[in-house]
Amino acid sequence: MSTNALILISCYAVLTESLPNYQLDRETFNRKLNWLMSIRFLFALLLLGSTLAYQVGNQLGLQDTPIAILYGLAGAIVFMSAVYVALVPLVKRYQFIVIYGQITIDTLCITLIIFVTGGYSSVFSFLYLVVVIYSSVFVFKRGSLWVAVLCSSQFAALLVLELNGTIAPIDYGGSMIGSSITGIQVLQKCVIMAAACFSVAFLSGYLSDQERQSKAELVAMEAHLGRVQNLAQIGEMAAGLAHEIKNPLASLSGAIQILKGEMENNKDNMRLVHIVLRETDRLSSLVNNFLTFARPSAGQAQCVNLADAMTEMVTLFEKDGSIDQRVKVDLDIITDVYIEIDPLQLRQVVWNLLLNSAESIENEGTIKISVQKHRSERIMVSIADDGCGMDEQTVKAIFNPFFTTKPNGTGLGLSIVYRILETYDCRMDVQSKPGKGSIFTLYFKPVDPPYAC
Repeated sequence: MSTNALILISCYAVLTESLPNYQLDRETFNRKLNWLMSIRFLFALLLLGSTLAYQVGNQLGLQDTPIAILYGLAGAIVFMSAVYVALVPLVKRYQFIVIYGQITIDTLCITLIIFVTGGYSSVFSFLYLVVVIYSSVFVFKRGSLWVAVLCSSQFAALLVLELNGTIAPIDYGGSMIGSSITGIQVLQKCVIMAAACFSVAFLSGYLSDQERQSKAELVAMEAHLGRVQNLAQIGEMAAGLAHEIKNPLASLSGAIQILKGEMENNKDNMRLVHIVLRETDRLSSLVNNFLTFARPSAGQAQCVNLADAMTEMVTLFEKDGSIDQRVKVDLDIITDVYIEIDPLQLRQVVWNLLLNSAESIENEGTIKISVQKHRSERIMVSIADDGCGMDEQTVKAIFNPFFTTKPNGTGLGLSIVYRILETYDCRMDVQSKPGKGSIFTLYFKPVDPPYAC
């Protein structure tokens, strides 16, 4: 019985350990959860077949305690797998409750297997480590540490009850084992198990978190490259079109100015001339913005103390009349951080984002600005607001030229910001949820302080 059980449980361990460690969106989470349930179902069938083979080979009856327990355990796992398959589509909002429930039941099943196969002398205590490893796929490092606590507690409780004679574990032959262990032995084994569980939880959780973050950064970089290619193609077309519009527009504006001098005595005609001049100026401003988007100038790059620059901009922003002191700005900035950029373009980028954040807040609200060092050795500037937020489709489209959610907007502000950042080999990511607010994150290349001096 012990050899067959060891083989089938080892298969379960190998299959479970093969689950990849990625960041889990809803689709990925469901897929991995289905994998886990399928593996558990396969394990139950192997356990059922192994128990049946052992029973027939040793001519044992169903009244033998180990056989009855193992049959019951295999049947319970099959039943639970069927229940999970039926319930998962119905509990989309409570997926992590489902996975924590499965993990807890798995640890209880392993505790029962250890009890059936000898308790203190069982060789299957390593199965706790399997649960800790696969849990890191779903609940990552912090959750894995809690699973380690759960496994260590169950194992310790089992050994303490065995030591006190409260329970009598069953040996491989089906007879009860008398308690012949000492308190020191129990303590040693509990410490070893706890150390193993927490070590595996920390390592597997750390690797899972790192891969989750790496995948998130890869997705962000792919989105960034897609935006850059899209904006570059639009920019090439826009540059030629803007030049073609700008030249006749300048001629038209000059001609209207000449006509204005000849119509000063005709009030009706002067009113029409003023309308034409106003709309001509507006169109000229739009064309200039389009040219800025299409081919943003590199500017006069300087080494800028980012903390000082952000503090100065926030001070001016809070005094801006359009804000009307209804928006509070919180700063969390590290000092002595330098980047190379044109100060005017830096102000244009940050000011645009601050205005967008303020306009997304209907009444009173808060904008949180954070400047930190990112693990990719970039300087990360995040601007987070508690405004109305955006849905997924809007987030994908906000950097497209002429896309705007504002009644009077041109839709070029964020496009120009993105193109300016691109000229300095920087990137911008955005996260947003309707009703929760938005977070714009800028990644700048740092330079050393001596260079600034």
